[in-house]
Order: sequence, then C-alpha cells, then structure tokens
Amino acid sequence: MVSSTPLILVLDAGTTSTRAMLFDADGALHGTAQREIAQFYSQPGWVEHDADEIWRATLVCAQAVVAQAGWAEQIAAIGITNQRETVVAWDRTSGEPLARAIVWQDRRTTPFCDRLRGEGAEPLVQARTGLLLDPYFSASKMRWLLDKDDVVASAARSGRLALGTVESWLVFKLTGGAHVSDASNASRTSLLALDGADWDEDLLALFGVPRAALPAVVDCAGTFGTTLPELLGGAIPIRGLAGDQQAATIGQGCLAPGEVKATFGTGAFVLANMGTELPRSGHRLLGTVLAQQQGVRTYALEGSIFVAGSLVKWLRDGLGLIGAAEETAALAASVPDSGGVVVVPALSGLGAPHWRPEARGLIDGLSFATGKAHIARAALEAMAHQTRDLMTAFAADRAPWTELRIDGGMSANDWMAQDLADILAIPVERPASVETTALGAAMLAAVGSGWFDTLQQAAAAMRGPVRRFMPQMDASVRDERIARWDAALAKV
Repeated sequence: MVSSTPLILVLDAGTTSTRAMLFDADGALHGTAQREIAQFYSQPGWVEHDADEIWRATLVCAQAVVAQAGWAEQIAAIGITNQRETVVAWDRTSGEPLARAIVWQDRRTTPFCDRLRGEGAEPLVQARTGLLLDPYFSASKMRWLLDKDDVVASAARSGRLALGTVESWLVFKLTGGAHVSDASNASRTSLLALDGADWDEDLLALFGVPRAALPAVVDCAGTFGTTLPELLGGAIPIRGLAGDQQAATIGQGCLAPGEVKATFGTGAFVLANMGTELPRSGHRLLGTVLAQQQGVRTYALEGSIFVAGSLVKWLRDGLGLIGAAEETAALAASVPDSGGVVVVPALSGLGAPHWRPEARGLIDGLSFATGKAHIARAALEAMAHQTRDLMTAFAADRAPWTELRIDGGMSANDWMAQDLADILAIPVERPASVETTALGAAMLAAVGSGWFDTLQQAAAAMRGPVRRFMPQMDASVRDERIARWDAALAKV
C-alpha cells in the first residue's frame, strides 16, 4: 500500500526472526515484512546465528516495506531495535563476518565467568555495570572469540577486527562503515560503567577485550549515519537505536520512575523505570541504561527470565504435545487446575533472581490422571510464577509494582494475562498492539527526526488503547499455587 504520509522504518532484529515495519506519527502500522533466522546448536549450551543471514534477511525485509511505502523518499528515518548481548565479529575492511554470532542464550563461557567470580571480580563488575558475571552478557563472548577463533584473533592483531552487538552490525552494513553502539546496548556488554561515557578501562582489562575493536558509544536518538543509496533506493538517516527490552519499555510508555513492563517473547524481561537514579540491586537484579538522549541517561532495573515463549515452542516441537502455540490457552481453560503439575522451565538455566546457569527443567507432580491439558496449563502458570519471583525481588530493591504492562507474542494469550493478574494480585495492562518493541524504536527515531521534542510526547501520540486484566483469584488458591511452585523450584 503506497503511503502519502512520512513514515518511520523500524528494523527489529530478534532472536528467531527479523522484521521491518512502517509507522506513522500516530503510531499506526503501514506495512510489515518478516524473515525467520536459523538457530545453530552445534554443542550443548551453544547457540549461534549466521550474522550474514541476519543482515541479508534484514535487508530483504527493509526493501519489501520500502516498496510498500512507494519510494525511499517517503521514509523519514530508520529506527533499529535488536536482540541484546549477542556478539558479532567482523572484518572492518571487507565488512564480512569472521565467525558465527554468539547469541545471548549461549552458555559456553560459564567456566570463564566462574573463574572470574572465583578471583573476586564480580563486585567490581556489578558496581560498575549493574550486571552480574554471567555468560548472558557480551564481554565473555568477545573474549571467547578472541581466545578460541584463530580468524578473529588474527583480525585483532592486524587491526581489522570489529566487535559489536547486532545493532552495531546492522548500522555498519547499512551505512557502509559507521561503527557505533547506543548506550542501551552498550550497557549490556559488561564493558560500560552505568555512569561512564565510554568503555571502562578496568573492565576492558578484566575481560581482555581490545578497545580498538569496539564501536563508539552514542545516544539512542539522534543521527547515526545514512544508508547507502543503492540498498533502499535512497539515503535514509538512521535516527533511533535501542536494545529490544529498552525499546519495549519506551513503547509501553514506561517513561516515569516506577512504571514497569514485562515482555514475553523467547524469554521474558521485566524493566522498571528508575529515572536518573543509578540502579543498585541487593537481590541479583540488573541495572541497565534505559535510554540516553543528548548524553543524559535514564536507567532501569531489570529481571530476565531465560525461558518463556521458547517453553511453548518446546512443547510443540520437542515433545509434540501441541500443534500450535495458540492451543495452549484453550487447553489451560479446559481443566479447572493443573492437577498438581508444576513446570519449572529451566531449559537453559534459571535467570533472575536465581542466576543458576547449571539448573535444568522439571515437570513435577505427574500422575496417571495427568493429561496434556494439565501440562500445557502448568507451562503457562510458570510464566506467572517466574514473574512473581521477580516482583518479590524488585520490591526488596525498593521498586515495588502497582501494575504491570505486558507485551510480546505470548501476552496475546488472554488466559496467561489473566493468570498474571491473579498471581501477582495487581492490574495487568496490555496494549491493543503488542508490537511495542518496534513502536519504541519508532518513537526514538521520531524524536531523533524532530517530530516530537520528548519521548513523553511521542508516547502520547503513538501509543494506542489498552486492555486491563484485574485480579480475580481467591487468596487461598493463590497461596496454594505459590507454595507448590516454591516446592518444585527448590528441587531444581
């Protein structure tokens, strides 16, 4: 559909697919294209992507939606949001990847992180970055590539190596050489201090990552280069950058301290806006940069659940228990309760607030009376219980929740949304469109383009209607559910 209104092109490079979407100044969606991304599991605990496939899929999607807009001149700006922590290594001369990208879910650097922790390095890392020593974050992945991949090591020695997260990779390819990382993504590497303008020398030395290979740290809204004209039919400025969870927080309008969102995708990620206060956690939550504008940072406290939508995918593809993810809501509603079944979905370890990468999943309480509906219901119930564990940790860190805004693919499940409200005992709010990650990137690009002066103005104009789910569960039922979950979690 050819548009006559100026549009923002959002590139959303996710874990399992990449998308391009067109938004106008009212937040209306004018076009979309999507391509799946292959996952490579070459060894237990390893998760990899082909960085060239990410680039090619992104370009194809972008070209498709530019064609839907009619011409490149209709696109005012590009916003990019991406899977965070995933590391790409490429040759800054040829522009070609040097190795497979190491994905955020990858656990291969657990021994390295354990060694650093044993040497007493975690307090330094946590104090500077707000993060823990865990394979989840980018720095240990960069070190692994430098130590274990001869091609990457050779490029480093010759000064040709570029290291970055996925937004850095895409900006480099789109512009033909700009090497930047926005502060929200940079804050997820373990190499940027929360209050530091640039890469931290002590952290670079600790992880053994060469500064020369890293991008420049920039704002989340501004102008970060223009696309090569031959790629999209014209030179389009890139004006918004943010990691996917920060973008979703912005897209949900969580722009005031205390406002909280949860995104249920492959994993689940909860962020609470902390304003300009440096986030400090005593309960193993993460401090992160929410956004940086004109050098000024807004911060968030974050809890990460490693397995959410990927659990439903496993029920479908791994166990053959369901034919489609959409079946889970009807199955859950078809039984009065889970029949005593509890699923602890530690299929790739436990994230916040536990941080147990060695933990493995558990289906507890099985009997001959158990059917697939009970297991499906228990799998959905696990989303609420994992979220409640985070809510308890947030409250202990002086960031209590009074309501929760949800988004992501799983949040479209009405049964799960209601179960969240019931177990958390607070209202749960869901926007009419759950594409808040892309919308947040569009808001940043809109501010970077001068359409709005502030993100608050952008959110007021671009965020649509919402639906609220109110708690309905009896306290006794809630308490019994929580007790069963706690008992099963203790076994893990």
